[in-house]
Amino acid sequence: MIRLRNIEKVYRTDTIQTLALNNINLDVAKGEFLSVMGPSGCGKSTLLNIIGLLDAPSSGEVLIDEASTIKLSDQKLAKFRNSKLGFIFQSYHLINDLKVLDNVELPLLYRESTAKERKQLAMEALEKVGLSNRVKHFPTQLSGGQRQRVAIARAIVGRPEIILADEPTGNLDSAMGSEIMDILLHLNKADGTTIVMVTHDEHMAKKTHRLVRLFDGSQVQ
Repeated sequence: MIRLRNIEKVYRTDTIQTLALNNINLDVAKGEFLSVMGPSGCGKSTLLNIIGLLDAPSSGEVLIDEASTIKLSDQKLAKFRNSKLGFIFQSYHLINDLKVLDNVELPLLYRESTAKERKQLAMEALEKVGLSNRVKHFPTQLSGGQRQRVAIARAIVGRPEIILADEPTGNLDSAMGSEIMDILLHLNKADGTTIVMVTHDEHMAKKTHRLVRLFDGSQVQ
């Protein structure tokens, strides 16, 4: 489902050159749940952003479902992301002025769908995360765990084949974190969704199929 070939990412300023990723070669199979771990600043989020087509590598190739993404225009990249990928962030990235249902519908606004279809898909996604009774609430009226559930619903509303999760349990206590992890595990098992998760939590990482470790931008395991 995901192939990274000889990926390097270099950040340059007038005076400094920083190698964020160095010769990363990684395959993620369809339906696999992969964890990425490593110390802060080792390149985990950079790697996730490159897989998610939010950032381009300095060199190397990214293939998603056998399709090369390197030469796609910004418009085609946006369309590709919207159809194939769902994103979950540590800080939720919800819009506080929008109700839960409207937050979840957001990715569907970029597709050719009716308001009725958007609402139905959003309700189905919220049911999957156990929040169908919170559709009229605003994010500020929810707990951290509930907000992360809304973020997951938003990530899956378009039925993506791949979910990319950046520290999805990082802002939660252990009980809430376990609940969120259980939802991700269910999505992976029941729907066959491919998931790549960046985490600092070894306990959570051990629940996934495979663990990749980064250190100073290089893959060490």
